[in-house]
Amino acid sequence: MRVLLVEDEPDLGAAIKRVLNQEKYVVDWVTDGTDAWAYLENSWAQYTLAIVDWMLPGMSGLELCQRLRNNKNPLPVLMLTAKDRMEDKVTGLDAGADDYLVKPFGMAELLARLRALQRRSPHFQPKQLTLGNLTLDYGNSTVTSHPAHPDKQAITLTNKEFQLLEYLMKHPNQIVTTEQIRNQLWEVSAEPVSNVVAAQVRLLRRKLANSGCGNPIETLHGMGYRLNLTDESK
Repeated sequence: MRVLLVEDEPDLGAAIKRVLNQEKYVVDWVTDGTDAWAYLENSWAQYTLAIVDWMLPGMSGLELCQRLRNNKNPLPVLMLTAKDRMEDKVTGLDAGADDYLVKPFGMAELLARLRALQRRSPHFQPKQLTLGNLTLDYGNSTVTSHPAHPDKQAITLTNKEFQLLEYLMKHPNQIVTTEQIRNQLWEVSAEPVSNVVAAQVRLLRRKLANSGCGNPIETLHGMGYRLNLTDESK
């Protein structure tokens, strides 16, 4: 899952990003409303949620929400602000925000509100994702092959392994390029490493193979990767 965080307070932004990363979110953090709009307009990545401060340089969070809704973008938005009057809350919600969180707030409440937004989203993320004989569990970052089999054990994945397998499972039997994977799984500001995707695929393959899941990830040279669960012998 990927979040666009738009917050110009350095300490607060860093704290939110750190907590979200611990919860397995990929986070693009920007401090300017204009930059945030560029991220959204250019569709570099598919965002699950946006956390937007009201008062921002370049473009206010209010205007950012209005632009999103004027462009028929349904991205769920949590508005952060120090404004706590009822009139301000109404203004923010009318501009297109889906929820409103007044500063200061606790990180537990922030995470709870994000979960609530996801449940209300048309792209609601269930607790598990199953494709073929693989089941991803979002609660404990594991994958299980043949989950109904009594002898099968859940395989613990790192955040990046989990995100990679999730992305491939959401695009079954489709060719996804290295660039598509990098754009979705790594932050826009991350330093590009030429072989980072290939290295991550190699680690995930090894873990799946060592746990008896076979090798369902195909490499199509010059094209990308494809998850193929129809032939576990590969």
